[in-house]
Amino acid sequence: MTKQLLFLLLVALTFACSSPSNQTSTEESEMKPTKERVIVYQMFTRLFSNTNQTNKPWGTLEENGVGKFNEISEKALDEIKNLGITHVWYTGVIEHALLTDYTAYGIPLDDADVVKGRAGSPYAIKDYYDVNPDLAESVASRMAEFEELVKRTHDAGLKVIVDFVPNHVARGYQSDAKPNGVIDFGEDDDTTVAFAPNNNFYYLPGTSFQVPEGYNSLGDNSFPTKDGKFDETPAKATGNDVFNPSPSIYDWFETVKLNYGVEFQQQGRIRHFADIPDTWYKMRDILLFWASKDVDGFRCDMAEMVPVEFWEWVTNEVKNQYPEITFTAEIYNPNAYRNYINKGGFDYLYDKVELYDTLKGIIQNRMNTDAITGIWQRQEGIGPNMLRFLENHDEQRIASPDFAGNMWKGIPMMAVTSFMHTGPVMLYFGQEVGEPGKGESGFGGDDGRTTIFDYWGVPEHIKWVNEGAFDGGQLSEDQKSLRKAYRDILRQCNESEAFREGDFYDLHYYNRNNDYTGYTDKVYAFVRHTANEVVLVITNFDSEPQTASIKVPEPAWETFGLTNSELQADGRSFSKESTLNYDTPSELIVEIPAMSYKIVKLSQ
Repeated sequence: MTKQLLFLLLVALTFACSSPSNQTSTEESEMKPTKERVIVYQMFTRLFSNTNQTNKPWGTLEENGVGKFNEISEKALDEIKNLGITHVWYTGVIEHALLTDYTAYGIPLDDADVVKGRAGSPYAIKDYYDVNPDLAESVASRMAEFEELVKRTHDAGLKVIVDFVPNHVARGYQSDAKPNGVIDFGEDDDTTVAFAPNNNFYYLPGTSFQVPEGYNSLGDNSFPTKDGKFDETPAKATGNDVFNPSPSIYDWFETVKLNYGVEFQQQGRIRHFADIPDTWYKMRDILLFWASKDVDGFRCDMAEMVPVEFWEWVTNEVKNQYPEITFTAEIYNPNAYRNYINKGGFDYLYDKVELYDTLKGIIQNRMNTDAITGIWQRQEGIGPNMLRFLENHDEQRIASPDFAGNMWKGIPMMAVTSFMHTGPVMLYFGQEVGEPGKGESGFGGDDGRTTIFDYWGVPEHIKWVNEGAFDGGQLSEDQKSLRKAYRDILRQCNESEAFREGDFYDLHYYNRNNDYTGYTDKVYAFVRHTANEVVLVITNFDSEPQTASIKVPEPAWETFGLTNSELQADGRSFSKESTLNYDTPSELIVEIPAMSYKIVKLSQ
């Protein structure tokens, strides 16, 4: 048996044994967007407009500076929109525990022994009804400054997303800004029992909380509330489901777990939902409070740690009053995806453990492009619901040596991330100028991530901010080119009908290992198509240019509506027959630059 015949048989077997739609996905036509695609710019609000580059480890707000709501100007927002962005996710808006003294404004001083970093984790919420005072030029007017930012964002033609952190709160949670009649979390709890359906927290009766062994808040720096102790008796369960009064330094020890009526200490995690638990009502009211501030969506932190039954109930409760508001889940369990969409009511879910992890593996030479096809097959029917990204506040920067070590390696990954599906795409601030996340900042180590715990400047991003001009005046020519490359990708998501709402056809396996294609496992090819537009996309993950002679099966041409014997590729004629025959080279030849992509418009 010849090598060529063996390969053809293997291809046929692959198609026969997989889903009936191995090459093509029509899920996009099942969920045609009635509006533009969602393109999110994640802004870490505390860092975005800060131009202070002192960057002293463990530095104070006064030493290292902090960004403000009011500094996010009309110009800044216009430049963000110009990238092709539709939504801004303002990360770290809600008041969280931190180590700057605002007692003059009636805000209690936090205990340093249960705060990570000096600026604190934005996911250790201290008051759900307030905003971070760090972000206000006038602390007393902090909510008004946030409301003005929301209006400014809307006036720029952008929508607003904020965090909702449902699984846990800061150990020192205490709302001083709650509306009249609101009862704080835990205020009415029965602390003598480990669990009660209407308790807001889980308790460990007969124990007291112990600060993790080895935790030295602020390093060698002192602070009025730093003494190695935190008074909490009985101890509460820690945010990452640690039912022990002595969590480790690697746990979310700065937070306490919220009780949604699930009895964790019992085998099988018994659910007590016959009557709506008190925490459900409290969280609904918090969501409605922020919805009343004209936010357009919520990014829900660690959503899968909260029962899907709560989400089913609360998304309906909120959308009954605010039908256009969206919910995006941070979730890492693919087996739960459809449940959180179909039952939980989520509009969008993180696509981290499938597409993100695969693309990272490819760019690090641990995987090849063969792994991409299985992702869209597994996500059949929910592709439009998956939020795709390459960076965010939890992940390493592309330009860091921990990820790719070269800012330009993000471009082929971003092309696949953006062009494969009609779902939302996200860009993290600084990604578009090659920010490497370099430097040991305090609690945030030198690990390729931009710190979320410390007061800090983001050096490459600061060059774009350019002393508040937001014009990229200090960027290098290479950085300007990179930013344009990201802009070109993101804009096409809505400017191209095929990328905005078209169906998907995978050409990868039809071209792999064909002696006549020059197509390698560093290349990935697919088509996006509508009745009006057919677009071939070829990405190159190699450090060298690639030339591929693309083969296309006859059923694909029929699907695309291109039936003539002579077709056009960006205006250049080629024989359709040449793309069908495995024994001869195709006339549909595409040259792809190193670490880049090529878009070819097909027509007849």
